[in-house]
Amino acid sequence: METSVAAALGASVAGVASAAEVEESDTPGAPSVKGSLKRFSTTAFGAEVTGPFVFRDGGLLYSLQHPEEGNQPPFDRAAVGYFSGFQFDFDGNNDDFDEVGIPDTEEKQRRVRSESGDYEILVQGREEINGGESRLGVTQTPDGTDITQENFAGTQYGGAATNPDCNQFVPSNEEGTEGYLFTNWENSPGCVSRVPISQTEDGEWEADPENAINLTETESLRSQGGTRINCYGDLSPWETMVSSEENYAHPRVSLTNTVGDVVEAGTGEGLLGACQFWNRPNPSEIQEAVDDRYDEVEGWYVQGYWAMTGVEFLAYYLGAEGVDQSGEDNLATTPIGDVYPNPYRYGYHVDFREPAAEEPEAVKYYVMGRASWEAPDFLGDLRTVYGCSDGDSKGIYKFVADEEIPSYDDPMDVAGTLYAPKITNDAASVADSGSRNSPATTPLEVEWIELGHATNGEVESWVAEYDDVTQVDYLETHAETDWNEDPAAAIKEADLEVIENGNRNYITNEEIVEWAEQYEQNGPGGVDEDLRKVPFLETRAAAKEIGASIEFNKAEGVDSVDDAGPGDFVYFGISEFNDDLANDTGDIRMDRVDGGVVYRAELGRNYDVSTLEPVITGPDFTDGPEDADDALRNIDNVYVMRDGRVLCCEDGFGGPARSYPNDGLYVYQPNVMLDVDSVALDSSGAADLTVSSLPDGFSGAQVSVSVSDPAVATITDVGFNEALGLTESEISDDGSTAVLKFADVDRNVQGGTLDLPIASLTLTRGSTGTADLTVDVRAMDDEDGDPIDAETRMGVVVTGPPPVTGDEGPTDPDGDGLYEDLNGNGRLDYDDVKLLFESIDSSSVTMNKAAYDFNENGKLDFDDVVSLYEEA
Repeated sequence: METSVAAALGASVAGVASAAEVEESDTPGAPSVKGSLKRFSTTAFGAEVTGPFVFRDGGLLYSLQHPEEGNQPPFDRAAVGYFSGFQFDFDGNNDDFDEVGIPDTEEKQRRVRSESGDYEILVQGREEINGGESRLGVTQTPDGTDITQENFAGTQYGGAATNPDCNQFVPSNEEGTEGYLFTNWENSPGCVSRVPISQTEDGEWEADPENAINLTETESLRSQGGTRINCYGDLSPWETMVSSEENYAHPRVSLTNTVGDVVEAGTGEGLLGACQFWNRPNPSEIQEAVDDRYDEVEGWYVQGYWAMTGVEFLAYYLGAEGVDQSGEDNLATTPIGDVYPNPYRYGYHVDFREPAAEEPEAVKYYVMGRASWEAPDFLGDLRTVYGCSDGDSKGIYKFVADEEIPSYDDPMDVAGTLYAPKITNDAASVADSGSRNSPATTPLEVEWIELGHATNGEVESWVAEYDDVTQVDYLETHAETDWNEDPAAAIKEADLEVIENGNRNYITNEEIVEWAEQYEQNGPGGVDEDLRKVPFLETRAAAKEIGASIEFNKAEGVDSVDDAGPGDFVYFGISEFNDDLANDTGDIRMDRVDGGVVYRAELGRNYDVSTLEPVITGPDFTDGPEDADDALRNIDNVYVMRDGRVLCCEDGFGGPARSYPNDGLYVYQPNVMLDVDSVALDSSGAADLTVSSLPDGFSGAQVSVSVSDPAVATITDVGFNEALGLTESEISDDGSTAVLKFADVDRNVQGGTLDLPIASLTLTRGSTGTADLTVDVRAMDDEDGDPIDAETRMGVVVTGPPPVTGDEGPTDPDGDGLYEDLNGNGRLDYDDVKLLFESIDSSSVTMNKAAYDFNENGKLDFDDVVSLYEEA
């Protein structure tokens, strides 16, 4: 939500991409949808659609974030509201609501609209809560003073309590009619509120502000430095609110630059990002200083500078004494020297454990990396977390815990591995002809690069090393001039020194480069102990330094169905496909689509994702309203409902292309999909044919499944789901193809089915090798007899890698897809461990990585030998 918040701060931002920034483009497939998209609501003028949540009964709420104060009440003030009289049916079909038209008059643009339910306000920002001791969404000093610009001099990131974002409801009864609404307030200092809400007998929702609290005022959170810029989040599988800190000020270097570039150049001029000026007095003014006041340097974009607003207010939240922050022409301010926020304490996922307690325990997951987190997605294995970092030139990250996260008695003992992405497919870059591929038709292939392994407590101890650094340290470390005598000269002198040699109060440039060199030489586990902190505290800089694809622009959404597992989809929202995704450097160099892209990725057996497939492409901003008015523009939050449909929120207020300025909430209905499993064979095995995202049921279908190379494997039998009334199959003489016919005569298959097994195909092994399993839908009709437009997804049959030694091929004794029996004697023993150790560089092993990746990290390494030894 970078640009929208910048607009709320008074920056000159017309939308996600202003008219002056738009490049002429006509990208094939922009806009387009693989499936269908229907507009549920448009929000009030000036506001984003954020924080969608769907109750157990199908009711919907979302936040009214920073609406224009000139709107008609109650749409002139930040709020959270629900749609009275409406519930989703959870049948996977968008027929359960009427589409709202475009807001083509000023009256329509000034309010929240829907054709299915009336938007009723539950709570509004700044209303009195907790017996009148606080105001909803407004943080306070330890002595209870509201931290606003009326009470303190200095900058504030967004007006207090104007930016409600994520909402998660944690029920307190079995019926799900009572509980606590947790809401993020995207400001600095940040805030997370908890409001008791309940449902009346007639289905309406009521809030109890008298017993609401701002969790930022609890000792648990204040002792950790509080929060800043709380954006979206997730409801964890253990039913707790997880709030994400969108710490835009964390970039150490701007845009495509690396710390290595700074060290090589011998200066940070033109290269540095905002975080190097974190403890500078009046830190957000660094941009004006390098642009207009310092003749010694050429101005450049200090990425994240504008998000340094509100940092000094964080100091007041921590108990610092108020100081003069209003020097003449902003040239000089009084430094804060008693208490100051530690930059390494912000930019994490915050889990509110024991959500119904008088004061929930706030747990920051330091071990999951530091970024401008828009959102996390906690998966059903309780170990894997995907996260999106919002802003320009940012990343999509993955964390995998060693054990199930809630199984750790002490959250500080949570241990795991942090990963960054590497885009590997050539199609993501400029084609050989010099033309560019379209993001609407080009998937991204992903490998995951391990950054490091640690425990949450270890990372917190590294963070704590910087707790006592203040603004006085910035001046006294980097300037020889006494700031008491000439503060303006001291600030300038310190700024120029930091530009030249880096901020010595925090992790140094040299430490990051040394970490990367040791990483390249020895791997992530072979770095010096004092450098292990680097990828966790400087996640973006570290990932860029070792060549990860930190190129995503405004990665603003990630979600999957609750308790997602292998075969389910994770959706990623990229609000803009431009800048580093569409330039001439990096791993991704495709056509520009300012309207953004929504990707989906299928979870593999290890909860891994390897392919990001575009399913929604927004408009080019040079498209006309006839193309853009009904297209999804600048995706923000994504929310996957239990029937597989996806709520898609917009963050593109006021930009080009449309005939109206309002953001909207759309519902994405995926196409029906027929998917055949991949299978590894020793002698024979089964591959299931599954239909997913089926909204209406079906009356029947005729489908064929084929093996691309019958010498590798043949289809020898077909079994059907007993729910199907009439079934028939025919297998070709050579076993290469099976034709399946089935009819649901008893209407057993109904809408809302996420994954329904249709048939199981028995495959018999032939020669060693691999072959594709392809699906072709010859006919498929819904319950009304209308044809279903279904997608297909192929599988792969693997009959084992070639022999590593001798004539016997390796086998998979436990059927997990990994070939533990390397010598082919039918069992796992020490000889197999020894053989892998001796042959790890041989082509028979390296060309069959998936068969021997025993530590499941996506690559071959000596830890695979160790993992096999531990299993033997």
